[in-house]
Amino acid sequence: MGLTPPLGRDAIARLVPHGGAMCLLDRALAWDADSIACEADGHRDPANPLRRDGRLPAVCGVEYALQAMALHGALAAGGTAQPMGYLSSLRDVSLGGAERLDTLAGPLGIRARALAAETGGFIYRFEVENRGRILLAGQAAIILPPRRA
Repeated sequence: MGLTPPLGRDAIARLVPHGGAMCLLDRALAWDADSIACEADGHRDPANPLRRDGRLPAVCGVEYALQAMALHGALAAGGTAQPMGYLSSLRDVSLGGAERLDTLAGPLGIRARALAAETGGFIYRFEVENRGRILLAGQAAIILPPRRA
């Protein structure tokens, strides 16, 4: 992965189609043409919009990964904001034993690697980890709507 200047939350929010509290990524640490590494701290926040009954299930890590993919797509497009896409499939998703994200100390690490990228969508492999422990891994395919002229 190439060395790139880190991006903070405000810059990320301008590039992904998730606004306000739904922008879950706090930092993009590094990226290159094929991959991105990000971090998030909001999994411990009681106001996290993905919490249900005060808990943040580990499967919600998929949304963190999807946002990393959207951010990578925007950066790969030269900093053009990524349009809202539609999750078309998840494959080979595995949970690493953690039931919840909100009980984990330290940031979540989110990594995504593009397997295929076209105008109409993309496919990525992803991992969400905490302190070296893989919490969630899998593959996602996203369909992008046609851009309007």
